[in-house]
Amino acid sequence: MAQHPFPDGSVDWSGDNPGIYLKQSADGPFTSLMVWFRIAWSPYGKGHAVVLFEDPARAAAWPDIANFCICDNEPLARYLVENFCRKFGVFRNAKAFEALQYLPMQAHSVSGDNLVSSGVSVSSPGLAVDLVWNQLGRPFAADVLPDLTATGAHEMYSVFVESADASITVNGRRLSGRPYPRPFMGRTASSAFLAFSETWLKP
Repeated sequence: MAQHPFPDGSVDWSGDNPGIYLKQSADGPFTSLMVWFRIAWSPYGKGHAVVLFEDPARAAAWPDIANFCICDNEPLARYLVENFCRKFGVFRNAKAFEALQYLPMQAHSVSGDNLVSSGVSVSSPGLAVDLVWNQLGRPFAADVLPDLTATGAHEMYSVFVESADASITVNGRRLSGRPYPRPFMGRTASSAFLAFSETWLKP
């Protein structure tokens, strides 16, 4: 934890950053990945983006497969993908980045009480994405020092809530797989989670 109330450094972004990572079996690889960014502050302003890889191992894009980024602030989305998402552990070796498309967001909405369930719906021309987190657990706070964060260069603060039952649906088609427990900074946590008030600080 910080030794004073105002840690030295610059804030790179702050907002919410929930994710859903799906597997077919507990000991198998992640078969679908999704992360949602709701950015309240960044050098590129505020905005929203969903990065979704139906098959992260495949360098292909929509409409061949549901690999895409839908966003309402493309410069911000590109900044997040290049400097953060590519470095997130489960995304790090994804070939889907090679063909990543940035699609315009028409609308987005949220649902649920964040106590029992939570949901996000996002639309782009010809695309409707529905994200659902059910069976939510108790929140826990994290203050992660740079040697444990994805970038290795930031301190990260957040409040996490695990989801035992989560889904990704694209144009009415639910992607296969389910969340499973995974190693998470020295503890075990679900691969589907809410992340509130997430802030990345460069010391």
